[in-house]
Amino acid sequence: MEWNLKTFENLSATEVYKILQARVDVFVVEQNCPYREIDGIDQSSMHLFLKNDGEVIAYARLIPKDTLYKEPSIGRVLVKKDFRGKGYANEVLKQAIAFITDEWKDPKIKLHGQVYLREFYRSFGFREVTEEYLEDGIPHVDMVLAIN
Repeated sequence: MEWNLKTFENLSATEVYKILQARVDVFVVEQNCPYREIDGIDQSSMHLFLKNDGEVIAYARLIPKDTLYKEPSIGRVLVKKDFRGKGYANEVLKQAIAFITDEWKDPKIKLHGQVYLREFYRSFGFREVTEEYLEDGIPHVDMVLAIN
């Protein structure tokens, strides 16, 4: 298994395909939620992913500030079903936070997470900044991590 962190331009065609496949498998098929997966944000983002035998099994999209929010953001966080419960979600989020704070030097990170993952994000220091709202029929909440 190997962790990768790449700009969109540095992803191979196969990597783009495997990332989109993983995102659709989890967010569209598994959660039965049709939504616009190809949203025009990938090109300006960093892509953090774990590959196992060529398959993307964990992933997060790191979005620069002033792209989605004024703060940098972490989105599309996933671990494929067969690999859950092994600590990959913790590792992908730790690495995403470390990159944003170390490389982008930003003191805040914002995300909009599914409500059922609220405690997971809280365990990293994220705090709610909105009430719950529906996005594509799934309850979400915006959360911010402030680095001191």
